[in-house]
Amino acid sequence: MELPPRTPGDRQLRPGELRDICARLRRMAPEHDLASVIACAFDHRTRMLPFIVADMWMAPAGVRAIGSAMVEAGFPKTRIVLQQWNRNFRPSQMRLDGRVPDLFMVSSMQIHTAACHNLLRDAGRIDPAVRPLIIAGGPKVIYEPWDVFSNDSADPRGADVAVTGEEYVLLQLLEVLLTERAGGESLRKTFLRARDAGLLDEIPGLVYARGRPDGPAEELVDTGIQRLVVDLDEAPHPALGYRLLERPSDRATLGARPIPPGQVRHYSRMGGLVLTLGCKFACPYCPIPAYNQRMYRVKSGQRIAEEMIRLYREFGLHYFFGADDNFFNSQDRTLEIVETLAGTDVDGKGFHKTFRWGTEATIHDTLKMREHLRTVRKAGVIALWLGVEDMTGALVSKGQTVDNTQEAFRLLRERSILPMPMMMHHDDQPLYTPRRAEGLLNQIRLLRQAGAISLQVLMITPATGSKLYEEAFTSGMIYRSVGGRPVEQRMLDGNYVIASKHPQSWRKQFNILIAYLFFYNPVRFFKAVFFPKSRLYLPDPVMQLIGMWGLAQTVRCTIGWAFRLMFGGIRRRTVPPVSPIPMRNPSGGPAAHALEGTKLPSD
Repeated sequence: MELPPRTPGDRQLRPGELRDICARLRRMAPEHDLASVIACAFDHRTRMLPFIVADMWMAPAGVRAIGSAMVEAGFPKTRIVLQQWNRNFRPSQMRLDGRVPDLFMVSSMQIHTAACHNLLRDAGRIDPAVRPLIIAGGPKVIYEPWDVFSNDSADPRGADVAVTGEEYVLLQLLEVLLTERAGGESLRKTFLRARDAGLLDEIPGLVYARGRPDGPAEELVDTGIQRLVVDLDEAPHPALGYRLLERPSDRATLGARPIPPGQVRHYSRMGGLVLTLGCKFACPYCPIPAYNQRMYRVKSGQRIAEEMIRLYREFGLHYFFGADDNFFNSQDRTLEIVETLAGTDVDGKGFHKTFRWGTEATIHDTLKMREHLRTVRKAGVIALWLGVEDMTGALVSKGQTVDNTQEAFRLLRERSILPMPMMMHHDDQPLYTPRRAEGLLNQIRLLRQAGAISLQVLMITPATGSKLYEEAFTSGMIYRSVGGRPVEQRMLDGNYVIASKHPQSWRKQFNILIAYLFFYNPVRFFKAVFFPKSRLYLPDPVMQLIGMWGLAQTVRCTIGWAFRLMFGGIRRRTVPPVSPIPMRNPSGGPAAHALEGTKLPSD
């Protein structure tokens, strides 16, 4: 189910409101001396293609944005812990500035749900007298907030509150709590008092539990869909978050200090930046347009240039990835960004001689930018991850065909921009078709000939928050278990075939492995060494090496599942995973984030 839209005219915050709330909190901060820890949940069993390098080399933008917001609001005693780097971290043992923090926040994607639950469960072991206020957020919580609460009296782990929105929602919650906080009172105690008084109900973007303070949740109250910050220039500077990163270690505790600025680039070799948000396409398997309330939000070119330059000077970062949904979505706004960057000098050098960065776009919009690709390259863009999906448009049509995909790749190669195709395999696509382009291997061969130096092939899996999500369950497409092994949330990344109506779905699992092997192999590596597909010599052979290593991990993780699909019985789900805890809005009606079939407390 897509997130429902807010009322027209009430979908965005007042211009300047994010900056204003930070200013108000800075005035309140000296009275409270808050300490906070932000953890990024990460399940190491998900380490395989196509994310096997980026998952460790790039500190995620989401948790850094929350950390930046805390510092901007006047709370510098904040630490960001990435489970990618600190897999043994235990919240029950954390101390910051010599004390248990006032706030413990967990951010998680859906595939890292198990790790998120473990963090929440361990945080719940802290003595209630000093327990921090526990907040859950991130992509997992945006669409399934009920899953960070528990109605099990034997295991009442869970968050105190879930933030289903962006930084502003968290800051608004803090403003209410600090306004109500009595001297010496723990923030969690203040939260429970404010919750019971109904003071949180006017903050869109929260879900909180009602019930005994240390018992299971009896009901969930959903305050609705968040309002959005439209001008992304208002966001706190990402440099603030980079100063909060916990050093990688095997310890369960926190270090005395975060990573020194001069060492950040040794751990986070790429910088993830939010440049634009939103996409004009309405693909039925994608939740992005509904999340953004059908809006397209951007940073200015001047702000992006300033961010990259500051991150370079303070932390030595040269390489960036734009966390865009479709960077070329709006030609006018894209041109404002790239023309500004292309015209910016850094210490007497052109922007593209100092920075290398990549982002995501579509074939359709890349072709519309054909006359401006020289400027795009001068802005520092070195790679574009392109949503090819299926070159024939059989899965979904975003203006891509075999001919215009090859044309887009040719144009990018002429400007020394690396084309990085992202593909989706589906039930109706064969592995190979003689003399036709429908087959998966046929398309990969065409993409390689056109200049692709990397490849992403994932099985289409309905995403939470998308139009297809509920229908995929009710139609029986989604698997419950295969050969007696349950489908886990970590398997929802597209590497595992867990949703298919194909009579021999094991073929689809093997097709993905064959496709990667067809693209990443020793023969192609040696060809890349002597006949690279790019004017930039190193990326092609380097990506072949990374791809072969990643393929080995992917085979190790998924080959057993392939054989289960072949020989084991498949049990299917027929209803979506609705909240087992009754949900309501503050007035008692249906909750905005609840799937159809979720019970109301009065039922």
